Amino acid sequence: MRRFGAVIGLRPEHREEYLRLHRRVWPGVEARLTESHFTNYTIFVRGDVLFAYYEYTGDDYRTDAAAVANDPITREWWTLTDPCQQRLDGTPDGEQWAPLTEVWHLD
Repeated sequence: MRRFGAVIGLRPEHREEYLRLHRRVWPGVEARLTESHFTNYTIFVRGDVLFAYYEYTGDDYRTDAAAVANDPITREWWTLTDPCQQRLDGTPDGEQWAPLTEVWHLD
């Protein structure tokens, strides 16, 4: 199992819409994440920053992440959520969320 953390900005003018959408994440989005071995997926908010944490339990992260990114339902979901988000300075090209480096963990 691999752990991932990432951050992104939340546009203040879209805050309520983003929170509303995440009160009822589409079942197809959740199913695709589950099928692609993404578990324990959590998004936290503090002010205008979103923090995501998830665990990956599969054997081929690149393939499973591509399956999520190419899923039509997930892509439609992103047309609603992406405008609510703002990439942070230093986010790698091609990435929406800025990845975090794990420095400590306690089971």
